[in-house]
Order: sequence, then C-alpha cells, then structure tokens
Amino acid sequence: MKIKNIFRIFAIILIFFAESIYSHAAAAPKIMLGIDVLESMGFKPIAGKRVGLLTHPAGVNRYGKSTIDILNSARNVNLCALFGPEHGIYGNEKADVPVLDLQDVGSRSYTYASCMLRAMEACFENGKEVVVLDRPNPLGGLKVDGPPLDLKFKSYVGMFRVPYVHSMTIGELARFAKGTEGAMEITSKAQRNGRLTVIPMRGWKRSMLWPDTGLKWVPTSPAIPSPAAAFGYSMTGLGCQAGGFQHGYGTQYPFRMLTFPNKTPKQIEAELRKADIPGLSYRPVSAKDKKGKSVDGLYVLINDWNKVNPTEISFHLMRITCKFNGGNIFRHLPEQQALLFNKHTGSEAWWRELYTKGANADVEKFVAQWKRNNAAFQKSIQKFRLYN
Repeated sequence: MKIKNIFRIFAIILIFFAESIYSHAAAAPKIMLGIDVLESMGFKPIAGKRVGLLTHPAGVNRYGKSTIDILNSARNVNLCALFGPEHGIYGNEKADVPVLDLQDVGSRSYTYASCMLRAMEACFENGKEVVVLDRPNPLGGLKVDGPPLDLKFKSYVGMFRVPYVHSMTIGELARFAKGTEGAMEITSKAQRNGRLTVIPMRGWKRSMLWPDTGLKWVPTSPAIPSPAAAFGYSMTGLGCQAGGFQHGYGTQYPFRMLTFPNKTPKQIEAELRKADIPGLSYRPVSAKDKKGKSVDGLYVLINDWNKVNPTEISFHLMRITCKFNGGNIFRHLPEQQALLFNKHTGSEAWWRELYTKGANADVEKFVAQWKRNNAAFQKSIQKFRLYN
C-alpha cells in the first residue's frame, strides 16, 4: 500500500512537471532576442570584460527578464556601468565594452536609434568595441515608406538618412551606420576601424509583425504603450506635428485616434475617405483624456498592412489641415516650429509643396515618387540585412 502511494505521488509529480514544461513551451515566444542568443553563447563575446550597458525598460529577454539582471547575474560578465536614453540610467565607471539593448519602433524619428548612433560614434573615436543586442522591428522587415531624410534636416529626431519607415532592426541600423560612408559624424578612419558586433536574433523573419513574434510588448516610452501605438506612430505621427490634428496621445488610443478642433469624427472620416488610402478604414470612438474628460475621435484601423503606405495618411492630414483651417496654416508657423516639423518629416521638396499649395498639395505625386526611391533604397541595404 505504501509502495502504491509512493508511485501515485511520483506520478502526480511527473504530471505536474510535464504540464509545467508544456505550458512554458506553449507560452514561449517564437524567437530568441539578441540577449537570449548572447546568454545561449555563455556570454562569450563579452566574457571577462568590463561591460557598460545602454538600455531602457523594454530591454528584456523573451520571457520579460531585464537585460540588466541577466548580465549582472552572469558569473563571467563584469557589468560595471549602466546608461540610458533620454530619462535613462547613468553610471560613473569606465567600461571597456559598451553593450546596447534598445527596442526601436521602426520609424525614423524615434530617438533610440539616434542614441545608439551617438554611442557608436563615441566608442569608435575612443577605440572601444560596440556590441548591439538585436530586437525585432515591430512593423516587420519588409515595409519601406515615406520620404527620405534631407541632409539639412538631420538632427537627434532623425539621425539616419533613411525613409521614414525603414524596415531595419536596431542591429541592422547599426550595421548600416558602420558601413555607410558619411552616416557617422566622425572621421572616415574611425568609422572604418570601429569594431561592431551585432548579436542577431534567432527565429525572426522579415515578414513578422510584432504580434507574430509571441513576445510581450514592454512600453518603449509613455507614448508607445502598445504595438498598436507603434503602428499608429508610423501613420499619424507626422500628420499631427502641426496645424490642429491630434492623434490620441493621453487616451487609450495613442497615435490611432484622430481629432480636430470643432470637427466631428464623421467630418474627418469624410475627408479621409475621399483620399481613398489603401489598407485603412475608420470608426468613431470615444475615449478619456488625461484629465478624465470624454473625447470623441476617429480610430484608424489597419485592414491590410501589406497594402498600407503608413505615412500616406499623415500627408493627407497636412492637406486636410489647410482645408479645415480655411487657409494655409503652414505658411504662418513660427520658425522653430516649422524647423521641428521638417526635422521630423525630412523632405524640403514636400515642405515647398505644402507651403505653396496648402489644401491642394499633390500627395499622390509624392507618394508615387517616394515608392520609386524606396524600391532603390531596399536594394541598397541588402548587404546590411541579417534576416530573410
């Protein structure tokens, strides 16, 4: 009887562990992030070295454990300094190997890529190796859209001379910066001799959007609390830079809910339907703003991401802004506001079109032109890509 009880208890234990393993495996994301791959290598690229880590709250492994904790608990890694973008973490000790683990959102004007570039420049100038732990582009690795960045508008809100939606992962952007002449503001010799190691993901494919990865989204900033907001940022971010349109920041629909002073959601929808933008549809929604006030707006739905030119809606919003205001408000922007607008948008040619024609600006002509340019861009970056 006792033996039977022992076997029964042993069987229950086996079932428990089997179920635990199965549930863990079922919940496991489909890909391994750069930090997961680095750990699977026994941290060999940084083993025994003094490490400085540049990261933020979204710097976690595929199960949500902080990269800080992972490196700090690794016996053969000496994590001696922490750095962060914008409101990040800073350390005082010198580090021999800077490790970068930053989640980007796939749009040019998001500043984490700029932070990475500046870190790379400083390290290359001082003979330090840079290790970048790669992460997915939440918009996937196939979509290239929007205007390129004119050199005169290069700034911290747009350091890379790439289309607004660029299709690269953070690691591929690092390779692009290292391998593209003039991409870094250091001497050609320092750029050429700079040592860059990118720890690639395993299992990620260019066709994967964020929901396909199985990863849990960790807010990259207060403005991007969800993958839906990351997609919205690529679509409405530019169109709400100036003129009156708001994109729902401060509500439960950031970058997805459009409002305009004294205009109803139906009025906004009517104008957007005239534009006939592929892959999108719209529905009226109500939300609460930061003060708890009810706000009515128009939610931008993605019906078919393959058909969407993400930035196209923004340029129609600029045109509609002029119509709603009854005049070309962009002609009257204060100098600094106009400059910031252009630093985000990046195209002097579009600015001239908008400034001159206002509500009659030819969005379709520019979208077609950018498509042609972006097809050539995609070919030019093949050598920097790490994934199929």
